[in-house]
Amino acid sequence: MAGAAAEVLVVDLRQAWPVLLARAVFAVALGLLALIWPTITLLVLAWAFGLYAILDGVTQVIDGIRRRDRPRWWVSLLLGLLGLAAGVVALIWPDITAVALAIVVGIWALVTGIIEIINAVRQRRERRRVTLLGLAGLLSVVAGVLILVWPASGALALAVLIGAFAVVYGIVLAALALALRSAANSPATEPSSAPATP
Repeated sequence: MAGAAAEVLVVDLRQAWPVLLARAVFAVALGLLALIWPTITLLVLAWAFGLYAILDGVTQVIDGIRRRDRPRWWVSLLLGLLGLAAGVVALIWPDITAVALAIVVGIWALVTGIIEIINAVRQRRERRRVTLLGLAGLLSVVAGVLILVWPASGALALAVLIGAFAVVYGIVLAALALALRSAANSPATEPSSAPATP
């Protein structure tokens, strides 16, 4: 029974790390766009976030559906649907104000972070390393709170805040993806030594 559980975990890790790496690349791309071009117009910032949230949401939904035979598969699906909703709102609202965009991004980051932290705590009870997942969740919650506390700070401040968050968040997701890949490729992967994903 324990051997079967370890085998399922290895398959799960091999399926999870490419999705996380794709999300990391999307996040870093959004962050660099916002940081390199901080005077970006609000419309372009909304479109950049919208595209990021939709791409991130699609990868999460696909991952959730693909792993629907696993426990808590719905977490990926829920995060994906949240990302899709936030992305669609940012894309279809052409006259979005800085405050409205901040609220959309802030709520998305806050809810995503809370779900990632809850998942990290649950995975920790199963004795899996989840430091990076918890850190990603914490970063997301902090960014969400900061964005929601100062939503009227203007497009420039919003671009810098979103950019900094997205780059750091993407780096943490990339580190988690590489750790998962390493654990999946390890010949003696133990359930207690492998980090888990949402």
